[in-house]
Amino acid sequence: MAAADELAFHEFEEATSLLAETPDAATSSRSAPPSSPGHVAVAVGPGGGFGAEEEDEEQGDKAALLQPERPPPGFWTFSYYQRFFDVDTSQVLDRIKGSLLPWPGHNFVRRHLQNRPDLYGPFWICATLAFVLAVTGNLTLVLAQRRDPSIHYSPQFHKVTVAGITIYCYAWLVPLALWGFLRWRQGVRERVGPYSLLETVCVYGYSLFVFIPMVVLWLIPVPWLQWLFGALALALSTAGLVLTLWPVVREDTRLVAAALLSTVVLLHALLALGCKLYFFQPLPLQQAVPPAQVTPESPRTPPSPALARSAVTS
Repeated sequence: MAAADELAFHEFEEATSLLAETPDAATSSRSAPPSSPGHVAVAVGPGGGFGAEEEDEEQGDKAALLQPERPPPGFWTFSYYQRFFDVDTSQVLDRIKGSLLPWPGHNFVRRHLQNRPDLYGPFWICATLAFVLAVTGNLTLVLAQRRDPSIHYSPQFHKVTVAGITIYCYAWLVPLALWGFLRWRQGVRERVGPYSLLETVCVYGYSLFVFIPMVVLWLIPVPWLQWLFGALALALSTAGLVLTLWPVVREDTRLVAAALLSTVVLLHALLALGCKLYFFQPLPLQQAVPPAQVTPESPRTPPSPALARSAVTS
């Protein structure tokens, strides 16, 4: 009897604590039939939130499976482009680090993109590079004017437009032409498998990141240092492009592979050289025109008699 009373007392304490936590819950008596396997021991009232029924969860899963598959959104909708910007900060930083530290045998597309290319990083890298180019190009003239007052400076806002158009056209049109050429070569030689257009654009966009610190370092007014920083940045950027494209073009003929990689390096070098010569061109000096010096006129002397007689006789 003592054991039965103690067991009943423990059950009463459990029921009391349960009712204190969830007032709307109703306990099941010991004499009630055992609940079915698909239900929990405590039933939840209309306003309770304790222990959802397993049967409702199973029905919800079945309903989700039976729903018809939604068609992919059209390219004219925002949801279509949303997946291209679905990246976090750690992924973007990892891809930037991969573009700054190219290593033989490490494919940027397979190692860092992992079949999930994005447009978020390339878009903001191009925007930042265009803005930094325009600002540093104006700052170069401002700093030079402080050193030499004869230099004339006027704000050159058009450089923002020129930099934006140049960078974005390069980051989109060159990958588009490269992707189209590789697709054409895929039809000629079946073993050539190009990257997708989005992967090619992503590779070019991240390869331009190294030019941002290079442009900032070009503010140092030492010509040989500027060319050294430019050569180093160009070497890192082109090395990343060549190492990424080599697994695709190595199956092609040697002539086509060499010509394609040489064109990629040449276009990259022309971009860096054009930015250096246009935004950091030799400073225009304002030539001060000296005032015209007025020389006193010499007093007129009468002609000599001999000259007068010769003029009369003639």
